[in-house]
Amino acid sequence: MAKSVIITCAVTGGIHTPTMSEYLPITPQEIADDAVAAAKAGASILHLHARDPENGRPTPDPKVFMEFLPRIKQQTDAVVNITTGGGLGMTLEERLAAAVAASPEMTSLNMGSFNFGLFPIADKIKDWKYDWEQPYIEGTKEFIFKNTFGDIERTMIDLGQGHGVKFEFECYDVGHLYNLAHFVDRKLVEPPFLIQTIFGIMGGIGADEENLMHMRRIANKLFGDDYEWSVLAAGRHQMPFVTQAAILGGNVRVGLEDSLYISKGELAKSNADQVAKIRRIVEDLSLTVATPEEARKRLKLKGGDRVNF
Repeated sequence: MAKSVIITCAVTGGIHTPTMSEYLPITPQEIADDAVAAAKAGASILHLHARDPENGRPTPDPKVFMEFLPRIKQQTDAVVNITTGGGLGMTLEERLAAAVAASPEMTSLNMGSFNFGLFPIADKIKDWKYDWEQPYIEGTKEFIFKNTFGDIERTMIDLGQGHGVKFEFECYDVGHLYNLAHFVDRKLVEPPFLIQTIFGIMGGIGADEENLMHMRRIANKLFGDDYEWSVLAAGRHQMPFVTQAAILGGNVRVGLEDSLYISKGELAKSNADQVAKIRRIVEDLSLTVATPEEARKRLKLKGGDRVNF
């Protein structure tokens, strides 16, 4: 019998900027409202970043996270998953700060350093809403998203062992799967693993069907039955790739962090729009959508009563 499909929703991220979509959640209230609506639409995990409410720039400030985390917890039982990727140029200390303060059930954990190129987006925009946006995007031509073995080890120890956090292992290329296997061999993390294979980010593995199947095969080889497979794809590749993942027995991630659109040329007006769409597709395939409690059980999470918000 096919397992239910865990839907993760990445609500705002640290990639897109306010100029790119008027619907991108910026303020704590907007992030909370969008997250709760996404959970009601079917997301059992909410992947969360924070933004400066004055200008929409990604911020690592735990105080800003604490303006929306309790609101979300009060209104939904969805699993809260706090980013440790943060935003471009943040130090590891900044990236871990909110998760250390909040002690959530889950955080993301990027499994390797790589070029992270967003700069081609800048060529399509003439007028920017805020003056930080253009240099933020254009600067990725010289940007390396730093996630060394030392960074990964520290995150596993500080959050995994220190707070009982489980991770959404973000794997942007095949080598990242082998990096994870290294830490599994060292027993720094224990199964089950939620492995998020990511396609279509410039600098990571491309959004090709052959790559989707290759990442799946290598993950099967390395982790066997010890992992939950999930897929996200950037931009226009989002819905086709996550649909294929569901068909192949995997889980899915959608949200305005990964794509601003609901269909070709049409901006999504909310995260809930994308969640509702993939839920409809999943159910039309005669599959079921996992509840938050099902996700907690399959991922062996510590429970929402053991967080600091």
